[in-house]
Amino acid sequence: MNTFPANAESNALSPIKLDDIDLEIIKALKRDGRTPFAQIAQRLGVSTGMIRQRYQRLVREGVLQVVAVTNPLLLGFSTMAMIGIKVEGARLQEVAEEIAGLEEVIYLVLTAGAYDLFAEVVFRDNAHLLDFLTHRLRTIEGIRETETFMYLKIVKEIYSWPDITKNGDQATDNRR
Repeated sequence: MNTFPANAESNALSPIKLDDIDLEIIKALKRDGRTPFAQIAQRLGVSTGMIRQRYQRLVREGVLQVVAVTNPLLLGFSTMAMIGIKVEGARLQEVAEEIAGLEEVIYLVLTAGAYDLFAEVVFRDNAHLLDFLTHRLRTIEGIRETETFMYLKIVKEIYSWPDITKNGDQATDNRR
């Protein structure tokens, strides 16, 4: 399972200080996660070792993850959906952990609103979805209700955040 490190959640209240070099590393890797450190270093006028150390710190602190993103449709998963899940309050964390362990679940969030959880899921076909709903998801103790929203067409799908360098006060000059 690919999740952000535990400390990433605690950092939500106190953002990590990033300087211009950190932000440039992030921008370069957003464009192409395979960009060599030497190339980034040359463009920024710093050493390759500095870029490597900064990269390792960004990963360790949960700021950055570099992963291969696959297209589920091209891998034979033709059915995608979002499932809204209502859970018995006392079991929310336990239910979330159990759902997170299901291989069809590619994204899971705890929410405030009509549903306690939203799970993005992928399936080979509708029969696979039906089996998942009836024999796996709805058998988890603590789930009260689910509603499945089938994807008809994905209009936009990105794996990066807006450019954080647009707001100049988010960067500091902390050269290490």
